[in-house]
Amino acid sequence: MTSRKNKTYWKIIVMLLALTLQSCIPTFTFNASTINYEKTKTISIDKFPIRCAYVWAPMESMFYNTITDTYGRKTKLKILKRNGDLQLSGEIVEYSQTNKSVAADGYSAQTQLKLTVNVRYVNNADRTQDFEQRFSATADYDSKLSLNSVQEQLVQEMITDIVGQIYNSTVANW
Repeated sequence: MTSRKNKTYWKIIVMLLALTLQSCIPTFTFNASTINYEKTKTISIDKFPIRCAYVWAPMESMFYNTITDTYGRKTKLKILKRNGDLQLSGEIVEYSQTNKSVAADGYSAQTQLKLTVNVRYVNNADRTQDFEQRFSATADYDSKLSLNSVQEQLVQEMITDIVGQIYNSTVANW
């Protein structure tokens, strides 16, 4: 009987120890930014107009909404129309589709969409961080599908990827 009480006692001790150790484990998030909020309080994000030969009109607003939502959600910066401490501007410079692979019958089996955005970044608190750079993303789809049936989903995936790249290059400094 004493042996049974000792086992129960040790089980409780081990469980409490495990819970205590688990609560001490540090957690890390990968959307943290390296912004000095004492110097940088605002960001202005311009619309990114479409400046490419092939145009799908909803891209401009999808891109703007995604980038403003991302900075609004992941930082404490106030988003302004102009003259922010940080400034993002640019244009969508490429939206294209190419055949990626050919099936045995000689027709295209997969098509690849590509989206490229030119970004100008100005950091008024530290001008050494200013840059102009192009960011690209691609998405593949089965050529048996029409572009109209997959376009919105694929464009949103590419925009999300590009906005992540921009965020990491500007305020996350990855």
